[in-house]
Amino acid sequence: MKNVTISLPAEVYRRVRIKAAEQNTSISALVREFLVSVGDEADFARRKQLQDEVLRSIGRFRAQNRLERGKLHERSSKRTRALR
Repeated sequence: MKNVTISLPAEVYRRVRIKAAEQNTSISALVREFLVSVGDEADFARRKQLQDEVLRSIGRFRAQNRLERGKLHERSSKRTRALR
């Protein structure tokens, strides 16, 4: 684990120290928890954007366009025979 030194205004430091005491933890633990959660939010936003892009690329999907069960199995059988 790496150590990082930061500078805070006296009032911010006081509030953070009180918050840490209320949660029975250290200032370092609070900062670590905050930074990890920011990373998680960024990852979530990146994945959400990727999902939106994929959904846009799919285009319009309607349930009525799906294959009937028999045709689906027929298609699957043809593929299996072709692979042999």
